[in-house]
Amino acid sequence: MRLFPVAIAALVAVSSISIPTPAKADDAAFIAGICDYVKSNDKNRLRKKLKENRVKLRNIYPGVVCDGTSLLRIAFQSKSEETGEYIAKRLSGNELQATESDGKTILQWAEANGFGSSIITSAIKERLGGAGGGEEE
Repeated sequence: MRLFPVAIAALVAVSSISIPTPAKADDAAFIAGICDYVKSNDKNRLRKKLKENRVKLRNIYPGVVCDGTSLLRIAFQSKSEETGEYIAKRLSGNELQATESDGKTILQWAEANGFGSSIITSAIKERLGGAGGGEEE
């Protein structure tokens, strides 16, 4: 008979635990926050937001669009070199070589728009020419 009260107590304890659900790339507030952090070159807050939501940048990057463009393009346009470098180092070579909506890769776009000497461009070239498929973060 002692088993019944213990089972009830265990049931109450388990039902009171809440498990946070990670934000998805289609969550508008999540995306807006990420875009703002990239525009303001706030790498630390970007990292914190990703970590809090248990999201890897490479898993959501293709689905995140800020003002109609990719995170790396926003970083270039906002002169957010520290954050752009962070993003470039977290993406796979395939993601960096993928063509965007205008048919250009991020590297082609950067060089065509005068960002060829940017720290972000250097990070992209290093990522593409370096180990390539290393697992980071």
